[in-house]
Order: sequence, then structure tokens, then C-alpha cells
Amino acid sequence: MTFALDPRLAADTLPAGHLPLCEVRLMNDARFPWLVLVPRRAGARELHDLCPADRALLMEEATAASAMLAARGAFKVNVGALGNIVAQLHVHVVARMPDDAAWPGPVWGSGTRQPYQGNAGQSLADTLSQALGTQEHP
Repeated sequence: MTFALDPRLAADTLPAGHLPLCEVRLMNDARFPWLVLVPRRAGARELHDLCPADRALLMEEATAASAMLAARGAFKVNVGALGNIVAQLHVHVVARMPDDAAWPGPVWGSGTRQPYQGNAGQSLADTLSQALGTQEHP
């Protein structure tokens, strides 16, 4: 079995490079700077599906993404692994601000997603990718 990105994650996000373990995606919602880290491990649905070394690397990559968003001005960075709709293991790293559309509640289920217009989303994905130091290809 080889790794393949879940079609729903592919449809809802924009590519933002690759870290040693994870594919990095930008959620296509202009209301929140929101990265999704997807470990490139076929069949991984839960954290315990990863070997100990991969779990540690996932934590390091999530921490790096969180620190990068904080350095770019996020008031708070939320990190979570939810998979009620998309079972493929993925970690959300969401920059939050007191004036964002969902504050102080969770971003999930808050209002209607507002896709980036034109090239704005891919431009932000590229900027965040460069700040995070991702590679174009795994």
C-alpha cells in the first residue's frame, strides 16, 4: 500500500510543501491561517498507527508549524488531530486571533468556509512553506 492524500483533504486544501514526514497543506479558508500536516504513511488513521520515531517526528513538525505561525503574529495556535469526517491521520495547526470569525470558539463548524480569491491562497501557502522550510517534493 502506498501513501495517497485523502480526496477530501486534497479538495479542501492547497499544497504548501513537504517536511520529512508530512505533506503540508493550507486549508482553503481565508478566515484563518490553517495548516494541515498529513504524515505520508499509508493506512495511518490514528497516532498509534505511527511507529515511535514517526510519532516523535510528527510532534516536531507540528511544533515547528505552530512556532512559525506564532512568529508570524498568531495570538494563539491551536493544534489538533481530529478525524471524524476524514479518517486519514492529519494534524490541524490553526493560527487564532481574538478578532477572527470563530473566536473564542473552535474553527470547526463555525460559519461558512471562505475560499481564498485568485492566487491569494497559493501565495500564502508558498510564503508559509518558505517560512517553515518545506521542500517541494518528498
